[in-house]
Amino acid sequence: MGLKIPLISGRLPPIYALAVSACLAAGCAAPSGPTAINDPFEPVNRQVHGFNKAVDRGLVAPASQGVGSVPEPIRRGVDNLAGTLALPGDIANNLLQLRLADAAQNTLRLGVNLTFGLAGLLDVASEAGLEGKPTDFGETLHVWGVGEGPYLELPLAGPSTLRDTVGIIVDTALDPVNRALPVREATAALGIRLFSRLGDRSRFSATVDSILYDSADSYAQARLLYLQNRRFTLSRGKAAEGGDDAFIDPYEDPYAE
Repeated sequence: MGLKIPLISGRLPPIYALAVSACLAAGCAAPSGPTAINDPFEPVNRQVHGFNKAVDRGLVAPASQGVGSVPEPIRRGVDNLAGTLALPGDIANNLLQLRLADAAQNTLRLGVNLTFGLAGLLDVASEAGLEGKPTDFGETLHVWGVGEGPYLELPLAGPSTLRDTVGIIVDTALDPVNRALPVREATAALGIRLFSRLGDRSRFSATVDSILYDSADSYAQARLLYLQNRRFTLSRGKAAEGGDDAFIDPYEDPYAE
């Protein structure tokens, strides 16, 4: 399953729906710094983590091995298509964040790959120096000043926060590609994205397996890794939320002697 696989639908179990309502009502108070861990739902999160590990072991990891056996040019083409499909949502969030330069670059990238890259099968834009500016509605909420809220582990989706859970729901419900395409094409687009995610699970299998199956406490390890990487990404390399720029080594096992 990897550490971050998007939900296939926007539906969440009742506990997460209640948590989302609490976030919107309370404004998702931010933690005190990048080393802070706000995990009041840890007992439930650990149960979900156990479920996610079982699904990964029995289904996702074997499926990713099958995807990993597909010839590399085909996998790269599917990855390019998945990246192209993500661009309309990226552009929408760029605009909501008032990051107009990012929106312009993603728009140009989309036009170049659709026009000269066989409808996105080839990543001509990157070769021309037009790298993507990926984002999501969770980052949009961060830009708007919404705190990350408590840590959550979502069924099938893995590590998240309350803010990012809201972002997943909004991105899934308002995905421009799904809303614009007919049902058959939208289903094909979902298949492309899923194939690409399974390819990521195969590509980073050594790292994912070491976190999920080799660490003394895989839940704490995955939580630490997700929170540090997410906060670093949202801060764009600056001090994370709370103003403390202390560094956490995501590969250091906090329970190792």
